[in-house]
Amino acid sequence: MEKIAIFPGSFDPFTIGHESVVRRAIPMFDKIIIMIGYNTKKQSFFPLEKRERWIAQVFDDQPKIEVRTHEGLTVDFARSVNASYILRGLRTSADFEYERAIAQMNKKLYSNIETVFLLTMPEHTPINSSIVRDIILHGGDASMFIPKGLNMDEFTL
Repeated sequence: MEKIAIFPGSFDPFTIGHESVVRRAIPMFDKIIIMIGYNTKKQSFFPLEKRERWIAQVFDDQPKIEVRTHEGLTVDFARSVNASYILRGLRTSADFEYERAIAQMNKKLYSNIETVFLLTMPEHTPINSSIVRDIILHGGDASMFIPKGLNMDEFTL
């Protein structure tokens, strides 16, 4: 049976912390689907199409990685792609408490799913999409927080 994991998030934007978690998980799974979750009732900072393209560009050298979008419950997406794992990165103990509650609810909703947590690298602990968005919004240089190879000019509003 193929070991398929999904890595869900809004990735608005995708950061070097996200990239690190995915790259470190590649040896653990046959396929990792980066699932960009969206809600049509909420306004994102970056358009969904850009986020999808950026993430695909980051992993264009990795045949095990797919990028897809989904609106709705993560477990419904997991079922639809035959994923048995949800991959999540943990930066802090607060992340753990939040992610644990979600993982337990996902398990209740879909008993075949297991959540796998990877600790972020220490140097990525303070990085999150909200802070990176704020830096970009205010004209700061966020290039050190965005995966290499992405054109920072595209991140301006």
